[in-house]
Amino acid sequence: MKQILIVDDERNVHYSFRKIFSPEFKVISAFDAHKAIAKIKRTKIDLVMMDIRLPGMDGLQALNRIKEVDKKLPVVIMTGYGTMQTAIEAMKLGAYEYIVKPFDAPRILEIAKKALSQGGLMRKVTYLPPKGGEEGDRIVGFSAPMQEIFKKIGQTAEKDITVLIRGESGTGKELIARAIYQNSLRADKLFLAVNSAAIPDTLLESELFGHERGSFTGADERRIGRFEQAHKGTIFLDEIGNMSPTTQAKILRVIQDGEFSRLGGKETIKVDVRLLAATNMDIEEAIRKGSFREDLYYRLNVISIELPPLRKRREDIPELTKYFLEKYSKDLGREGVTISDAATKMLGEYNWPGNVRELENCIKRAVILAKGDIIMPEDLQITTQREEGGTLEDILGKALDNVFLNRGGVKVMPEVERILIQKALDKTGGNQVQAAKLLGISRNTLRKRMERYGFSKEVKIVGKGSDV
Repeated sequence: MKQILIVDDERNVHYSFRKIFSPEFKVISAFDAHKAIAKIKRTKIDLVMMDIRLPGMDGLQALNRIKEVDKKLPVVIMTGYGTMQTAIEAMKLGAYEYIVKPFDAPRILEIAKKALSQGGLMRKVTYLPPKGGEEGDRIVGFSAPMQEIFKKIGQTAEKDITVLIRGESGTGKELIARAIYQNSLRADKLFLAVNSAAIPDTLLESELFGHERGSFTGADERRIGRFEQAHKGTIFLDEIGNMSPTTQAKILRVIQDGEFSRLGGKETIKVDVRLLAATNMDIEEAIRKGSFREDLYYRLNVISIELPPLRKRREDIPELTKYFLEKYSKDLGREGVTISDAATKMLGEYNWPGNVRELENCIKRAVILAKGDIIMPEDLQITTQREEGGTLEDILGKALDNVFLNRGGVKVMPEVERILIQKALDKTGGNQVQAAKLLGISRNTLRKRMERYGFSKEVKIVGKGSDV
């Protein structure tokens, strides 16, 4: 159970927090800063919620002392309206967030959960092969593509440059970002992760850059954004392809000049932040469509790390299965659970559209559902036919396997090309313009191929003029 330390000299505040956080979290109380620091030194604390006005040592002094003891411990400052500027100063000194009295219970719970999540990201060690540890996550992969990725992490971690991490959903982009951060020269500073897809576009700019009071409806006080908060640290922007052009322009300015302005503000704020970004989007296509800035892409893409989908590194599935099996059999109190050969074979044949995340959830579910100490195929609850839900490459690949095996010495390419053209023409009712679009080629190219394979006299006329 996560432990939250409440630091306030008013007993009713402690009572309120116990009602809000129980039974999900364990609440520990301290009524002044000295006692709070003593408890942090001898007890594992996951989050501190501290009033700015305290007897003896005020909140800013206490924050500095807490950061000396544990740089990665998230601290949320509590304040009244009269001390708002002090709370903002505390944010600049490394506080995670501030809340205003009187309390809004749902908002407090939301902030606490986010702070605990961010603190966990900074603390949880990410191991690269061949290392491993009891506590933390291990990036598993002995395949050639993963070995190249490990090399890139080693080459870029200590260099203060932007890194763009690309890959399908579930391939482990956040793990790679954490590995870069933990091996960087900023590892003792803040690491903040922002999922751009999870925040409405209207609020994302405020989340990243902050806002001034009255800048929009509901902006009741000044807010410090994540870039300002992460000064000297690292910020990880997940799903960056979902950002609006306005937000993209501000991020470009931060990368180029190290400065920005809060929403509704005129003050220019200077920051020193290392930026890591990730996307599962085809950025080049987004640039062609005009939805993503080309200049921002080149600024982000100083170093690019491409994570392969799990179906492209099937040789890593047994090791990943072993890792997740050990992890969840321990976490779920079912140590000793193993997996049958039939279930292992099924895992190797499945297409994994959800990638490593899907495999992890599959093993976790199987550990729970297994009736005995051996996971059987039925415990996995997956379909092994790769063509179901597979990519075009997988579907064609499997279909052609038998052709290559049974047609040795025969030129397969012309026959496959002829079949594709025939299928496209059938699909479009003989409309060459539409068929060319389906095939991703020009109409002139299609006509030349049709002539090569003898289609000219076979294709019926559809429409008129250029629609033949």
